[in-house]
Amino acid sequence: MDDCKMDDLSIARRVLTTEADAVHALVNKLDDSFIKAVDIVFEAKGRVVVTGMGKSGLIGKKIAATLASTGTPAFFLHPAEASHGDLGMVTSRDVIIAISNSGETDEITDLIPFLKRFGVAVISMTGNPESSLSKASDVSLDISVKEEACPLGITPTASTTAALAMGDAIAVALLVRRGFRQEDFASFHPSGSLGKKLFIRVRDLMHKGNDLPLIMLSTPVMDAVMVISSKRLGIAIVADSDGKLLGVVTDGDVRRGIQKWGKDFFDMKAEEVMTVSPKSISPEELAAKALSVMQSYSITSLVVPDEHGKIIGIIHLHDILREGIV
Repeated sequence: MDDCKMDDLSIARRVLTTEADAVHALVNKLDDSFIKAVDIVFEAKGRVVVTGMGKSGLIGKKIAATLASTGTPAFFLHPAEASHGDLGMVTSRDVIIAISNSGETDEITDLIPFLKRFGVAVISMTGNPESSLSKASDVSLDISVKEEACPLGITPTASTTAALAMGDAIAVALLVRRGFRQEDFASFHPSGSLGKKLFIRVRDLMHKGNDLPLIMLSTPVMDAVMVISSKRLGIAIVADSDGKLLGVVTDGDVRRGIQKWGKDFFDMKAEEVMTVSPKSISPEELAAKALSVMQSYSITSLVVPDEHGKIIGIIHLHDILREGIV
C-alpha cells in the first residue's frame, strides 16, 4: 500500500476518533437542562419546529424527521425563509429547537424577538453557552466540541455530529416517555420493511378460492401431480368432504415417491403418499411469522385453516419474499 493510501486511512481514523470523542463528551454535559428540554417538548400542545442555517440546518432536518417518525410532530423551518412569511407556520403552542454552533447566527437570532413576543418556547443547541442564542433561550443545550475533525478546524464535522447525537437523545427520551412501540413506528412507515413486517398478515398474502390446490384422499397421484403443476405452488392439499385438512402432497413427496416405488407410484392414491399433519398457520398471524415457520422447518408453504379447521388459504414463501418481508 502506497504512502498516499496510508495517509487516507490515518486521516479517516483521526476523523472517526475525533467525532466519537465529541459525542462521548456530551455525556458529561447532560444535566437538568436536558430534562427541562424534554419536559417542554413532551408537554407542548403543538409541534416541534426545528431551525438551523447551513450545515446546522441539514442536521435540523434530520432531527425533525426523527422526531416526527417517533411520535413527536415536527417539521423543519428554514430561518432565512422564516422572516419572509414562513413564520406564519409557527404558533404559540409550538416549540422551537434552534441549532447554531456559534450561537450568533444572524438568521437565527433575528427570529428570537418574534418568538418571544408570541410566547413560543425556545430550546437552543449551541457550541457557546455564553452566546446570544443561549442566553435568549428558555433552555440551552451545550453541544460544544474540543475540535473539529477537519485539520483546518473550520469545516463543521465533529460539531454537526454532536448536534445530531443530541437531537437523537431528545427524540429517544421522548419516545420512551410516550411509550412508543414498534407498531407505532411502523404506522408512520407503512411502505418500509418494518411496516411490512408488522402490518402484513397471512390473510393479506394467501392464495384462496379457485387458487387453492385442493384434492381428496382418493385422488390418483397422477391427478395430484397435475394439480401441483397447474396451481404452481409446489403442493396439493388433501381435504375431506368438509374442507378440513388431512394432509399434503408436495413436489418433494412426488420425487421421493418415484424413487421409492418407480412407475407404480402413479397408480397410487393421494392418501397413500401424502404427508400427514402438515404445518399450518392462522390467517391472522403476521406474514413475518409465517416466514419464520417456513425457515424453521425448511418448507416453502403453509396451509391456512380457519378457526374451525376448514382450509381457507395457502401462503407460499415467494408471496412473502415478493413483499420484501425478510
